[in-house]
Amino acid sequence: MWTKWQSQPLWLRVLIGLVLGVIVGLLISPAIANELKIIGDLFIRAIKMLIVPLIFISLVTGVTSMDDMGRMGRIGAKTMGIYFLTTSIAVSMGLLFAMLFSPGVGAPVDSLGDPRSLEKTISIKDLLTNIIPTNPVDALARADVLQIIFIALLTGLAINAVGEKAGPARRLFVSAADVIYKITHWAMEMAPYGVFGLIAWVVGTQGLDILLPLGRLIITLYTACIAHIAVIITLFLVLLMRLNPFRFLKGIRDAQLVAYSTSTSSGTLPVSMSCVEEQLGVSRPVSSFVLPLGATMNMDGTAIYMGIAAIFVAQAFGVDLTFVDYATIVLTGTLASIGAAGVPSAGLILIPMVLSSVGLPIEAVALFAGVDRILDMMRTATNVTGDCMVATVVAAWEGELDRTTFDRKAPVPINV
Repeated sequence: MWTKWQSQPLWLRVLIGLVLGVIVGLLISPAIANELKIIGDLFIRAIKMLIVPLIFISLVTGVTSMDDMGRMGRIGAKTMGIYFLTTSIAVSMGLLFAMLFSPGVGAPVDSLGDPRSLEKTISIKDLLTNIIPTNPVDALARADVLQIIFIALLTGLAINAVGEKAGPARRLFVSAADVIYKITHWAMEMAPYGVFGLIAWVVGTQGLDILLPLGRLIITLYTACIAHIAVIITLFLVLLMRLNPFRFLKGIRDAQLVAYSTSTSSGTLPVSMSCVEEQLGVSRPVSSFVLPLGATMNMDGTAIYMGIAAIFVAQAFGVDLTFVDYATIVLTGTLASIGAAGVPSAGLILIPMVLSSVGLPIEAVALFAGVDRILDMMRTATNVTGDCMVATVVAAWEGELDRTTFDRKAPVPINV
């Protein structure tokens, strides 16, 4: 039976764990649910352990595999251009659906919790200046992803610039990548059990009652995210590269399910890389370069959340926003989502930046903090879907997409 279970694709095992978690969570007491959370905590700690080496090593190998500076410049420009475009569209999508669904009307503003329990927000100025670390070792120790990306890009460019003398360093990073991918494979085998523990904990401690007062907010976010995937991401695939969106979605379902259940874009990175390489035919150099950047800098779901959160708070407090306010929300939400860490509930920390940019009370974050985990699951799945789309489009654009693999009707089991 164990062999048969292990032979099932990862997405199916994760889905079974998720469904069983919901069922068990509804049947057990909050105390027991809290005990089950340790299973999920172990899994989250395992993937958090891998985030720093995975992003750093993947990016360095991605850069060194493209020693043609012109080629790397083209891929980098196309990647960043699509990231900024889709993120700004995502914020606008959030604003549109929030205005259509009016999730903040009648929200219980008198039930605000203690906002001091939330982490301090950061300014855009801090976000930009802190990209360059004063101490690289400290940046790695603190898992500051933006700074790690900067260090990795610098390291990869330096290896390319040195040339043959840096050959040993280049080979070291290639070997290190194989090692870290193998460790990641072992960690991802824990995914079905970790998902079970996390979902059982969420349902067992929060139940379904917490969803009712903020049900309209949850429906708004989920609808906006699904619409973004169905319309915007599909348009990019079809109009730019004439790729089949259904085949694309089928190829990344492992990554989507892991992202939805764990709420971490960075933790899903190894599954995302395996999906786009093995299921969609994206080359390793493009995957290694584009996806680690996307895990931090391409947060479509988080951007949608920023737009919805701003309108939600404005509606809850009866504040009328102007066109300039909407434009400010789009700009601030785009920059804030680009700086969001790919870990659970990172978007919640950055929402005060968007609220304060248009004079809305940041204390209102406490209104939806209780259901943030439910919201975070969907926006993370959207984040990862956007990352995989950009990797696929850029690879096709650069002639580094194996169309035979992409068009294959029966995807093979992934090997993370």
